[in-house]
Amino acid sequence: MGFTAKAQVYKAAIQETVLGAGEKALTLGGARTQPLCAFDEAWKNAPAVGVEVSDIPFETAGLPALAAWYEGCGSFGDRVKKAAEMEGAKFICLHFEGADPGGENKSVEEIVALAKEAAAATDLPLVIAGCKNVEKDQALFSAVSDALPDRNPLFLSAREEDYKTIGAACAMANGHKVGAESAVDINLAKQLNVLMTQLGVPAAGIVMNLGSAAAGYGFEYVASTMDRVKAAALEQNDTMLQMPVITPVALETWSVKESIMSEADMPEWGSQEERAIEMEIVTASACLTSGSDAVILRHPESVKTIAAMIAALA
Repeated sequence: MGFTAKAQVYKAAIQETVLGAGEKALTLGGARTQPLCAFDEAWKNAPAVGVEVSDIPFETAGLPALAAWYEGCGSFGDRVKKAAEMEGAKFICLHFEGADPGGENKSVEEIVALAKEAAAATDLPLVIAGCKNVEKDQALFSAVSDALPDRNPLFLSAREEDYKTIGAACAMANGHKVGAESAVDINLAKQLNVLMTQLGVPAAGIVMNLGSAAAGYGFEYVASTMDRVKAAALEQNDTMLQMPVITPVALETWSVKESIMSEADMPEWGSQEERAIEMEIVTASACLTSGSDAVILRHPESVKTIAAMIAALA
């Protein structure tokens, strides 16, 4: 007797959220199947790949391909424009790590100028990532939100400590999207979504940042949390967990030893750049398999590979 596969399609669906504006606007979510299961039902919106660009140029020692990609880029706007040319890139993540008071401590005014420069350099949707300092991020997110009224960016991220300020300034005042960041815990993720919607942020204005880790560095906790979130959203129709998920993969994978140890220090590990690319690709593919609707990467080879994987599975 032959086997006839039965499609696993749920009545519930992941909330759709639109980033950006115009022809390049990007819709995340909409799925009614388990992650990457386009064979059960054609994707309404395929998972998306974004490119991280920092206001502090990346260290490219031992990374000749990454250095070559940005060769000749003299400004932040130049790097953003070049990043947008990566094959498979659907959005740009502006990482303003230079605003960190413990680092370069760039002023809010400097960050606003850089955000405007980036917005002028590309028409791809923008994701704004801060410096992880709660007070500084509140100030710069509010200012950047006001400075980009027509770009409909996503701000990463609102946390329990600052969701009121960021939700009010970015989502409620300007109609932009906000990432709800929790620490790899389904209960914390749901609680933050509940608090933000009670504040007045529309559910369609929220994208979940459930946390991340590089493959091999506690990633099983990330995978299990994403699995539980998707199960609750689709199988139990939990509306407070039906927001799409975005995962900033690059922030994790480019800080582990496999990516930063030079060939001179660890010759037996082989090419540093190949190691870093492989770590980014493996982690991103695992995130997508677990339920991410969008991943943020750094290297053009990683972006190309993950975009090709998504296209092949469609």
